[in-house]
This record gives sequence, C-alpha cells and structure tokens, in this order.
Amino acid sequence: MNHPWIVYLTAYLSSRVHRARTAPTRGASAVEWVIITAIIAGVALGLATLIKTLVEQQQGEIEQSFGGDGGNGNPEP
Repeated sequence: MNHPWIVYLTAYLSSRVHRARTAPTRGASAVEWVIITAIIAGVALGLATLIKTLVEQQQGEIEQSFGGDGGNGNPEP
C-alpha cells in the first residue's frame, strides 16, 4: 500500500481529522440550530393564532354593530 495516492490521501485525512478533533468549538451545532428554529417557529405560530383569534373577535363585534347581516346589504327582518 505504498501507492502515492493512498499515502497522500491517508496523510490528508489524518491531518483533517486531527484539526477537527483539536479545533475550538465555535458557534452552535446543528442540533442547537434546529432547537432554536423550532422554538422560534412555535412562538410565531402561537402569535399568528392569537392574532387571528383577536381579529375574528373584532370582526364579529363590528358585524353585530352594523346589524349582523354579514355585509350583504340586506337589512334583517
């Protein structure tokens, strides 16, 4: 196994593995990014649901203040 390509590949990979093992940890890992993204998505979904509920409640109040006909132009009997 003294083929030049195998010797080169072995040396290259061993240096890369050594650098990866001894490098200082910088930034968040992929798992941490997934957790952070899931939390942000959950908060956004919760806020969207809350806003939708509040808008629908206000819509109902406005419809009732205008006679509750739903805006079809026909007065209630």
